[in-house]
Amino acid sequence: MWSVNEYNAHVIPINTLDEARRHIRLIGSDPQSIDIMAPKAITRVIKLEKVVLQDAMIIKQDMLSLGGEVAVPKDTFALHEQKGDILIIGTLRQLELLVGKLRRHYRRLQHVADELQEVIRGEQ
Repeated sequence: MWSVNEYNAHVIPINTLDEARRHIRLIGSDPQSIDIMAPKAITRVIKLEKVVLQDAMIIKQDMLSLGGEVAVPKDTFALHEQKGDILIIGTLRQLELLVGKLRRHYRRLQHVADELQEVIRGEQ
């Protein structure tokens, strides 16, 4: 008979790429796949302040396309020219991909990409 504790399911706190690599290595994964999987094991929430809300909607659409999320102020559509704070939620891998997507947009979003890239570099 199956029991709830049969597989010893539990959360492993992973906060750095080194910790992610170590845990992936410990279960015997292919060493060549470790650096591919490690950034997917770390979720971060990055707050951006005073973002033009029109930009926030583009950031949200790009992040949603990557499987992440962006929390925006309630009335973002109505206030699209005003500024507000947003939360970008995703894995380090999703955040890296978001930076690439934002670099393809206009200059203001390219500046957002530059700032996000600096935050991500600090996590690695």
